[in-house]
Amino acid sequence: MDNLTLALDAMGGDFGPQVTVPASMQALERFPHLSISLFGDQNVITKYIPDSFAFHDRLTLEHCTEIVTMNDRPLTAVRNRRESSMRKAIDMVQQGNASACVSAGNTGVLMAMAKLVLKTLPGIDRPALVSVLPSLNDKSVYMLDLGANVSCDSETLLQFAVMGSVMAEKVDKISQPRISLLNVGEEAIKGNDVVKQTAELLKQTAQLNYIGFIEGDQIFNGQTDVIVCDGFVGNISLKTTEGVANLLIEHLQQASKSNWSMRVLSLIAKPFLKKVLCKMKPDQYNGASLLGLRGIVIKSHGNADQQAFFNAIKQAISEVEQQVPSRIQDSLESILLEKIC
Repeated sequence: MDNLTLALDAMGGDFGPQVTVPASMQALERFPHLSISLFGDQNVITKYIPDSFAFHDRLTLEHCTEIVTMNDRPLTAVRNRRESSMRKAIDMVQQGNASACVSAGNTGVLMAMAKLVLKTLPGIDRPALVSVLPSLNDKSVYMLDLGANVSCDSETLLQFAVMGSVMAEKVDKISQPRISLLNVGEEAIKGNDVVKQTAELLKQTAQLNYIGFIEGDQIFNGQTDVIVCDGFVGNISLKTTEGVANLLIEHLQQASKSNWSMRVLSLIAKPFLKKVLCKMKPDQYNGASLLGLRGIVIKSHGNADQQAFFNAIKQAISEVEQQVPSRIQDSLESILLEKIC
């Protein structure tokens, strides 16, 4: 396996180096072909790296004098945060010295900086945030957009479908991924004009396996592989899902402590419950990809813990190995050629 280097924004997210540095060391221990460049305040970062750490030769610290905060506005940060850990990590990808960037920082700023520095692929108007979700049949479901674009036209949603299909096929090895449009009903007459127009475009694109509309309660039933929607709908769906998952986990944990009979039942069912709870935890699926760029950028949850950020690093490695940007470009060119012919 070829060596690869990742550029990590060590200062991003709610916890910064407290999470990003241990997760980076965990990744270096797990992947012997991996090198990591950590961007941020070197004095802070070094506090979390023990002298006994065995892989110092594959860990590089890049000192940065600025940090992107969660309150920074995208346009302001693009102009005024050129020396920030986030910007420097993206710059390293653009310069060809890193294969991907991972950050838990401000989503809007990450989107704006990545689009400015890396540019979009030919045929892509806007990058989209995509993440993998669990399903009843244990197969991955890719959903996009998750908040990068709150308003989209039908052509943009078609591009999202292409990108999601490539992710499902190349990363999860799903042959002819099934693509669905998230809508307020399954019937053809349901939905707004943009959704209806997108459905027609998808039907006319023979290279995509479009299977129709799905509703919100079908997101996790395993009957589709790629779910397409605009960022407004997608972000609300994702956050609602995370909230419900955390609510159920908390209720189950409280119930196991409520009385003697529930504690006994909990002990008997513990192996099964543990498996279910692990599947429901949002952290298991941390790592949303900014698809459509000429480089790989992974957005981690801002409140990610060490394991969640580690999962985001694994997602970056997987996309590098599968050459996702070039695969998307190939698919778009093939579809465009088909339309011309």
